[in-house]
Amino acid sequence: MDKLTIGAQPLMFPMPTVLVGANVGGKANYMAVAWAGVANMAPPMLSVAINHSRYTYKGIEENGAFSVNIPSSKHMIETDYCGMNSGARQDKSGVFETFYGKLKNVPLAGECPVNIECKVFQKVDCGSHVLVIGQIEEIHLSKDCMTGGHPDISKVDPIIYSFGDSGYWQVGKHIGKGFSSGRAYAKK
Repeated sequence: MDKLTIGAQPLMFPMPTVLVGANVGGKANYMAVAWAGVANMAPPMLSVAINHSRYTYKGIEENGAFSVNIPSSKHMIETDYCGMNSGARQDKSGVFETFYGKLKNVPLAGECPVNIECKVFQKVDCGSHVLVIGQIEEIHLSKDCMTGGHPDISKVDPIIYSFGDSGYWQVGKHIGKGFSSGRAYAKK
């Protein structure tokens, strides 16, 4: 086994590309984030890591709530635009059609097939970033992204981010069934 050491860095494969939404001064703002994940099952929570200086973080602080929107690959350009430009200098409220759900102060990007409304549960200052843990209050899912009563990843077509090459990727082929495929190993 031939391995290289490459130093300590937040190298994870894959990373989801999401849009974190927050109202800042009463105006919808979205920022692209790749450092996001599940934080808890019951109650359902997720987390996003956001730099202290980000304009969207100001809106999260202001409202105690935020959204996590999962864009499809067809909106990669708009999503990257939201990651390249700060809402402090560029009005991004018109990049996506904004709607509001259960939490009246959380902007949701209509073009994204999945929209998750969160109330801030806890914030953890980790140094360069704040880990914002949000309790999920509601999820909005595009009807055409369902198969057999469940969200279908191939229909959502989420954008995957690659830390190593700063590249955007699409989900590949289905290779097995979770909590099932491993039974073949036990039979060896």
